[in-house]
Amino acid sequence: MKHLAAYLLLGLGGNSSPSAADIKALFDSVGIEADDERLEKLLSELEGKDINELIAEGSSKLASVPSGGGAAVAAAGGAAAGGAAAEAPKEEEKKEEEKEESDEDMGFGLFD
Repeated sequence: MKHLAAYLLLGLGGNSSPSAADIKALFDSVGIEADDERLEKLLSELEGKDINELIAEGSSKLASVPSGGGAAVAAAGGAAAGGAAAEAPKEEEKKEEEKEESDEDMGFGLFD
């Protein structure tokens, strides 16, 4: 992922076709070592392709992927079906956790 990010950063900086040496120089400037195998694989897959077109194509594919929402509905439906018996232990656990947390702060908070 870091190799792709470096490639994109160099592209934003005006280098329309960054080479392995360009990416390694960027990594060296921030003290990161490049993985030659991954770098060569990335460059071979991006060779001759326009990065903006690849991003647009990927965004259109990503738009068709379902994301979230379904699990929350299922969880809410399960809680409603379980009734009050399922909620009683959760409330007790919540109170117990709150009590433990208040004992641990020893009179000061993290951002005091």
